[in-house]
Amino acid sequence: MEVIKVQNLRKSFGKLEVIKDISFSVHKGEILGIIGPSGSGKSTMLRCITQLETVSGGSIDICGENLVKTVNNKPVYASKEDCHKIVLKTGLVFQNFNLFPHFSVMQNLMEAQIQVLHRTKQEAAEISENLLKKVGLADKKDAYPCQLSGGQQQRVSIARALAMNPEVLFFDEPTSALDPELTGEILKVIRSLAEEKMTMVIVTHEMAFARDCADRIIFIDEGVIVEQGTAKDVITNPQNERTKAFLSRF
Repeated sequence: MEVIKVQNLRKSFGKLEVIKDISFSVHKGEILGIIGPSGSGKSTMLRCITQLETVSGGSIDICGENLVKTVNNKPVYASKEDCHKIVLKTGLVFQNFNLFPHFSVMQNLMEAQIQVLHRTKQEAAEISENLLKKVGLADKKDAYPCQLSGGQQQRVSIARALAMNPEVLFFDEPTSALDPELTGEILKVIRSLAEEKMTMVIVTHEMAFARDCADRIIFIDEGVIVEQGTAKDVITNPQNERTKAFLSRF
């Protein structure tokens, strides 16, 4: 089953065309790694899929439901109600955590469950405690973000995204704000999710992690997919000269 289907995606900011023509799909239980140089359109693409940006053209389907399609060269979105339902099928983990600083760890996990999913406080608390155990932070439930390391904050972010029961989880360079020692904490959590067959799309600069954890990899440069294939093939035996040049630095 295709969880994500993107066709001929385009995104411009004024005259700057950031995404020129990108098409790909992600199947249930699959992990797609996205690599490429800074400014190539990777993060913008994730923001388009998760409705943080509007598209300039193309179509996006999530779990078989159409989010946006192009009609007469103009993007046409689903109704506001349908867009809201569709976005709940996705979760996004940001590179800079995006936790509420005035909320405790538990409050950060519980708030959206109560306000958006209309769970009771008891339900939300139980789910949150189980997820904090999952990411190794059960003892930090009453702490505030400022009292946590970067790695711990990112693990809270992952737990918060999982609390909404998404069908697919997106990561936008989840380790870029962390030093190498803390990076290992996050990669361990993501690997555990991979073992549970969580569908994931991961933008990353961690090439060894992409090779070992992703099922497939797409390499994006200047708003287009330059090369794609199995993780092992793309990372260890790239065919395109641009991919070879990019990976030679790692």
